[in-house]
Amino acid sequence: MNLSRPQLLLVMTFVMSLVFAVWQVLLNNFVVEAAAFTGKEIGMLQSLREIPGFLAFTSILVLLVIKEQRFALAALLLMCIGVAATGWFPSALGLYCTTVLMSIGFHYYETCNQSLTLQWLPKHQTAQFLGQALSVKAAGALLGYGSIWLLMTALDWPYAWVYSTVGGLGALLVVAAWWAFPQFQQHHQQQRKLLLRRRYSLYYLLTFLSGARRQIFMVFAAFMMVEKFGYSVSEITALFLINYLFNLMFAKKIGGWIGQIGERRTLIIEYLGLILVFVSYAAVEHPTVAAGLYVVDHLFFALAIAVKTYFQKIADPDEIASTAGISFTINHIAAVIIPALLGLVWLHSPALVFYIGAGIALCSLLAAMSLPALPAPGNETRWGALFPSR
Repeated sequence: MNLSRPQLLLVMTFVMSLVFAVWQVLLNNFVVEAAAFTGKEIGMLQSLREIPGFLAFTSILVLLVIKEQRFALAALLLMCIGVAATGWFPSALGLYCTTVLMSIGFHYYETCNQSLTLQWLPKHQTAQFLGQALSVKAAGALLGYGSIWLLMTALDWPYAWVYSTVGGLGALLVVAAWWAFPQFQQHHQQQRKLLLRRRYSLYYLLTFLSGARRQIFMVFAAFMMVEKFGYSVSEITALFLINYLFNLMFAKKIGGWIGQIGERRTLIIEYLGLILVFVSYAAVEHPTVAAGLYVVDHLFFALAIAVKTYFQKIADPDEIASTAGISFTINHIAAVIIPALLGLVWLHSPALVFYIGAGIALCSLLAAMSLPALPAPGNETRWGALFPSR
């Protein structure tokens, strides 16, 4: 049986999604019920979770001693172990520690996964494959949510056993993938040093703004559902189910659509929609309307594929791994700061948090307008001459 590079990427995506979905969907209820978290503590936990992402540039140093494929699998295994341990430490300090452990694995895995995807896939197939990967991610998440329903609702298992069961299953799947797949050869030998290129400046900016904007959705939109509207574990799970059912059915088609209309138009549509969603979050008072906004908000994230395909089109093939680490660090500069800072803002005005999110989405829209119709090396922006190749 000939196992391929895309198959390995999809297997890893499935495991990551299965395990992370369970960690994520249980988190807000677990920290409130077990550790009496407020906006201050959840903001601190999420900032700590993002610190390993801020340090993602160090992945290039690890690649000096281990192949990128093996590094991705090892990082994924570490993430699974962190999730398995989460439920056994129901205190602020314990949750901070297990979250950081999980996050180290998660962010190193995501860095390698992005790099390997852009290295292994032909440019004309990448958008559609990333859409397919979102569908596989949705399938993993749906299995995770089904597991939550079965174990917690039907069997009345405690949080600790649910976290351990799903994390342990993920670890077993990673070990199986490690032994089943061969070590694939790289098409291009990757640079083993940190690189910052002026011609990637627009990509860096879009990545930075994405990190800031995503945190408001990941942290505060979800927390609002529990704190303001009193959503239960089953209700939060239902929202995630709706989100991932959409991805399962339509993400591959969205990837193909992005390939047809181009990155510039795709990102303009995404950012216009997100501005409207964040402004609406600030004013919402009805739990059903809030749930609708949450679903719509999630749908726009499928369009973020366009940032990755834009980079693939402008990048030198031997700089993808190094730039993936740098881009994750840039993405997490804001992500480390924003949850803790806006957690304090939340105590005084939750609406202001979402107005700030709308402002960040507006900045993203202005940046997206600078993308060229046909990105390529030497044509990184509509004013390509402003960004020389070195």
